[in-house]
Amino acid sequence: MRILHTADWHFGRTLEGRSRLDEQIAFVDELVQIADDQQADLILMAGDVYDSVNPPAVAEQLFYEAAARLTANGRPLAVIAGNHDQPDRIASATPLVQGRGIYLLGTPAAQALTISVPRTSETAIVAALPYPSEARLNELLTEEHDEDLIRRAYSERVGMLMRQLATDFRSDTINLAMSHIYALGGVESDSERPIQVGGAYTVDPSALYTGAQYTALGHLHRAQAVKGEGMIRYSGSPLAYSFSEAGQAKSVTMLDVVPGGIPQIEEIFLTCGRPLVRWKAKGGLTEVHQWLEEGRDRNAFIDLEISLLEALSMSDIQSIRKAYSGIVNIRPVYPETEAQQSFAERAQLPVHELFRTFYARQTGGAVPEDRLVELFLELIDEEETGEEQSS
Repeated sequence: MRILHTADWHFGRTLEGRSRLDEQIAFVDELVQIADDQQADLILMAGDVYDSVNPPAVAEQLFYEAAARLTANGRPLAVIAGNHDQPDRIASATPLVQGRGIYLLGTPAAQALTISVPRTSETAIVAALPYPSEARLNELLTEEHDEDLIRRAYSERVGMLMRQLATDFRSDTINLAMSHIYALGGVESDSERPIQVGGAYTVDPSALYTGAQYTALGHLHRAQAVKGEGMIRYSGSPLAYSFSEAGQAKSVTMLDVVPGGIPQIEEIFLTCGRPLVRWKAKGGLTEVHQWLEEGRDRNAFIDLEISLLEALSMSDIQSIRKAYSGIVNIRPVYPETEAQQSFAERAQLPVHELFRTFYARQTGGAVPEDRLVELFLELIDEEETGEEQSS
């Protein structure tokens, strides 16, 4: 069975007021083409169909068109609600699509999905868990306020739900799991609306291991595997939705799997979507206008940071925007601002990285040996221990 894993479409999302609809339409075209070319037997969409609980009508229309096109040849599609989605809105079309092989889950269900695949005459069992917030689970997981205790209670509840769904797995079926969740250790970006308070509503990867041959996740926009037991993966978003995703290659995941077997994974990169690029013009306005005249990153949305000694005038801003409409943000940076940013960035670095930076600066770029770094950390630890004992 060939399975296509995708997630985080965020239909209806804009970039600082700029529509992404044309790019999202192009993504649907490309996704349908990939599904056909790769002979996908089943498509898993792991949540965040929309960008808000009340999406514009054009976003809903695009989703329904995508679902119809993806299943036109009898290929099943399973969709779960993410944290951006309104669960009832996702599930509302169920009476209309039940006979088309389209499975829409808004809230956690008691049983896994059983999906028959015509081409291979195989059956997939999908332990599908839509975004499981306390509100959507309709229960209070703990009365404690400690972040670690909340995380533990949340992980335990998610693990219990996943294991319950996995009781439907059989030795003669393709056994899959799918959820929209933040697995501890995943790499985030700014465009994901947090689904945890602090770090509390995160899930330990061990809670996601159910014996499934593959676990398809949504929420994190960078395609990545989750460290832990079993094969667990985020497919990532099809478009870059914030400048924190600048430079990311977007993709969907294809897997080939037989009952009881280890899936063969292939990451298929997407060509749709305008790049998001960050410009840092250390040479000021002269450098910016030079880049614009060269047509640099002509198809991209641009976040522009300009180093300046004097205030940026309104006419300067208008001149830049007139030269290229794809410039989204313009941020002047002055010497005192750069100094503050540099200090703030250093303050966030771990001690061993600060030492490596200091060592390189003092030695003209040499890299300290690991043992030297370890000795430095041991020295700091001894000093801190001595101060605690003396106090």
